[in-house]
Amino acid sequence: MVRHNVYFWLNETVSDTERSAFEAGLKALFKIDVVARGSFGEAACTPERPVTQNSFDYALVLEFDSVELHNAYQVHDEHTVFVESFGSWFKEVRVFDTQF
Repeated sequence: MVRHNVYFWLNETVSDTERSAFEAGLKALFKIDVVARGSFGEAACTPERPVTQNSFDYALVLEFDSVELHNAYQVHDEHTVFVESFGSWFKEVRVFDTQF
């Protein structure tokens, strides 16, 4: 299994309406046939510690049954639509992939 963790920092100019559209775009990724499971959320308001990083706006977690399915997702048309639709709103994006 591969867990694909994506952290998004959005531009300050993104409105609440645009954030709602972004969330709908995240949910649409769950429906891609190679995605086994998915979820997303905003940074938690946990206590600040030296090891805590919660300055991001959204975290997306997708799970794939294999590296090959993850790789197919990366070039999938719906993933491309998501990036093209929302990419200009990203101030920063970080990806952490883990294989189990």
